[in-house]
Amino acid sequence: MRTALIIWFLFINLTSYLVMSEDKRRARLGRERIPEQTLFLLAAGGGATGVLAAMYRKRHKTRHLSFRLGIPLLLFVNAVIYGYLWT
Repeated sequence: MRTALIIWFLFINLTSYLVMSEDKRRARLGRERIPEQTLFLLAAGGGATGVLAAMYRKRHKTRHLSFRLGIPLLLFVNAVIYGYLWT
């Protein structure tokens, strides 16, 4: 179970980081954007660490109050769930 949890954690957070980075790239190019709902779903699915890392590393969505409050809250929820599943 722990191995699967580690694999999921790495997969979902890498995916979340890459999707946020792609949204930033699309924003710069003026192309169709990735819906914010998708970004929040990735964070809620366990990828809040990846979304938060991309937010500050890429300086993306950092002005949106929903992201500044919502992603850290989802990070806390992720930590509780991962902690519960770890034991």
